[in-house]
Amino acid sequence: MFPTALRDLSASLAAWRLWSLLGWLEIRQRYARSKLGPFWLTISMGVIVGSIGLVYGTLFNQNIAVYLPMMGIGLVFWTLLISIINESCMAYINSAGYIRQTATPKLLFMLQVGWRNFLIFMHNFVIVLLLLAIFGSKDWSTFPLFIPGLVLFILNALWIGQVTGVVSARFRDLPQIISAMLQMAFYVTPILFPPSMLNKHQWIVDYNPFAHLLDLVRGPLTGNAPSLLTWSLTAAMAVLGWLLALALTERCLKRIPYWV
Repeated sequence: MFPTALRDLSASLAAWRLWSLLGWLEIRQRYARSKLGPFWLTISMGVIVGSIGLVYGTLFNQNIAVYLPMMGIGLVFWTLLISIINESCMAYINSAGYIRQTATPKLLFMLQVGWRNFLIFMHNFVIVLLLLAIFGSKDWSTFPLFIPGLVLFILNALWIGQVTGVVSARFRDLPQIISAMLQMAFYVTPILFPPSMLNKHQWIVDYNPFAHLLDLVRGPLTGNAPSLLTWSLTAAMAVLGWLLALALTERCLKRIPYWV
């Protein structure tokens, strides 16, 4: 099943030194001669979390000690998710020079996007640690669930990125459509508001896959163990999503150099 796609994925994973180095070099070039480097992103994210937390916490009449960690942690992980998806849309297009000139495995460029954004996420994770240090967690026993939750979170982000990346290489309007859809998803995903505020419209969260992905990583950090439904749904999304990504890769892999 999907022999060409699996060979490409295997070769891409084996070339981990290449995509990890390319991802790291992109960050270094972006912040060349900067004293703080990627920590400027951390400072920017910290200012956004602090300002939005105080304003929206007051507007929603929320307890800041509960609301700020919920919103801040959710925003950090949402930024990781949409960064991987949005940048994956342009991964093959931006790497057209490499793809046309060298016989490199194609999924390598998707792993490069994931790795680069994970490094940026690790800088922003300082904000999560600060929020936990200041406000604590309702139940620290749920913390170990964060690791498998993060793995599932990233696996889902990567398959979505691969699907959008391949289709965007063929249809150049798709990146703008994806960006608009993610912007809309931001407002209906419980990031700026707790799910309990929706009352009779709770279905907006229940049927929102992004809400389940966020709960997977935010819940364990705030002391709320994700439900069995969340684990099952996100695991099924990862399995079915990667099958879709591999099927699409199998069909389109040899066409990508002509599309870009």
